[in-house]
Amino acid sequence: MAAPLLFDRPLLRRRLERALRAGYADFLLARALEDVEERLGAVLRRFPSALDLGSPTEAVADWLRASGRTETVVRLAPVRASPSDSLAVVGDEEALPFAPGAFNLVLSLLALQGVNDLPGALIQIRRALKPDGLFLGCLLGGASLQELRQAFLEAEVETTGGASPRVAPFSDVRDLGGLLQRAGFALPVADVELVPVRYDNLFGLMRDLRALGFTNALVGRRKTPLRRATLLRAAAIYAERFSDADGRVRATFEVVWLSGWAPHESQQKPLKPGSAQMRLADALGVPERPAGEKAQR
Repeated sequence: MAAPLLFDRPLLRRRLERALRAGYADFLLARALEDVEERLGAVLRRFPSALDLGSPTEAVADWLRASGRTETVVRLAPVRASPSDSLAVVGDEEALPFAPGAFNLVLSLLALQGVNDLPGALIQIRRALKPDGLFLGCLLGGASLQELRQAFLEAEVETTGGASPRVAPFSDVRDLGGLLQRAGFALPVADVELVPVRYDNLFGLMRDLRALGFTNALVGRRKTPLRRATLLRAAAIYAERFSDADGRVRATFEVVWLSGWAPHESQQKPLKPGSAQMRLADALGVPERPAGEKAQR
């Protein structure tokens, strides 16, 4: 069964192209790169072949080349970021043009939250990895821009009598962890980092969203221009509910990190149920106490 079309993918790419031409707001990407350095620092191995999958600028591929841990770096770009990005392969994260087992490492930063078929994309990533290859990526999670979602929903109901989707329904971290398992990754891990960003007002946040290429590209969005009354009411609600003592407003970006390994016989595997050689109570050095309905009676 085909995945539902939530995002207008061609529009997403046009919005990113516009953001790159006007001056990309790289604060989230720069923070993610700092986290990558720390996360990969704990992995004591080299990755002869690496793929930068869909990251919005060439900064991720440049970092991989400078890290000294890779020999070959391929960048699959959603759009051509700059003239210096001429070596990138422009493609789609939902249709990887690579042979199975092509890479030892796939790294994807702030790209996968905009795909329509995330389970399918993760399956393709796992297939593109060599056995015991690593996937590490981050994407925006479900708590992202929750303040903006609430402010626009209430403002639109007040000013138009209805509402249309304006903030993407990003995935929950628990769902994303399950998707890693469904895609066949070994040792899957999903964790969350909340990144609060402060602005003078709602309009500062909206300028940054435009400079990130994150403006509304939902298929179900309202095609008519946003009413001035709705925008002003949303700004007022945002200031009333989400401002700090100094009058500045908060915006939350939830960054969900995903990691998993392509299966390999050398990896640790869970023990079979019933194969334990010691009772948990003995291992903890405590007396065993019955629990449940029978114990209560």
